[in-house]
Amino acid sequence: MAGHSQFKNIMYRKGAQDAKRSKLFSRLAREVTVAAREGLPDADKNPRLRTAIANARAENMPKDNIQRAISRATGDGDGVQYEEIRYEGYGPDGVAMIVETLTDNRNRTAAEVRSAFSKHAGSLGETGSVAFLFDRMGEILFVPETGTADEILEGAIEAGAQDVESSDTGHVIVCDPADLSDVREALEGRFGPPANAQLAWRPQTTVTVEEGSVPVLMKLLEALEESDDVQQVSANYEVPDELLERLDA
Repeated sequence: MAGHSQFKNIMYRKGAQDAKRSKLFSRLAREVTVAAREGLPDADKNPRLRTAIANARAENMPKDNIQRAISRATGDGDGVQYEEIRYEGYGPDGVAMIVETLTDNRNRTAAEVRSAFSKHAGSLGETGSVAFLFDRMGEILFVPETGTADEILEGAIEAGAQDVESSDTGHVIVCDPADLSDVREALEGRFGPPANAQLAWRPQTTVTVEEGSVPVLMKLLEALEESDDVQQVSANYEVPDELLERLDA
């Protein structure tokens, strides 16, 4: 999602997740567990874990929940093993979509993702079928009140970011994936905790969705995010702000 409506698109979908707090905590906990298992269970030595914990704290996830998620990775928890699986396909109006999941049952997850696409004018493709249309980047999101566009730009340059997109709906700082943790920490030291920080698939070009297809696309996104196994959905759509506002209302 590029252009002026990027932050609003992200926050529209984030709001839908926040309405179901326990599900949001479950997703955050899975990311913490996988990050701790992939590297060391020490946040000081594991950039992915640092970012996962920071995102969990930004959503006011209790410390006990975060510690339990780390314990699962060290063998002190319930022993559940999560697998990272990526799905790719197209939604209404040819919107390219990447669905990232963490699952302990790949058959269940595949069935849920396939069902969401088929019920909402989408088609699931092979791995790699749309990824070439995106760039893998780090994204750090700040709300508008964090600072002016010039202040954010200055801070982002000093932190080593590559680009900044500012509008009346917020600030999106873009950086190299390997630098995400360092850039986030530098910006947090200057502006306070961000609304979110994540690795994201950023589209090289966008598709403008026809008005009649927007509700179908949003239903597809919501159906995917209803799955406990889905961590993140990236898509190259562009939707006018006023349409999103009407849907949100």
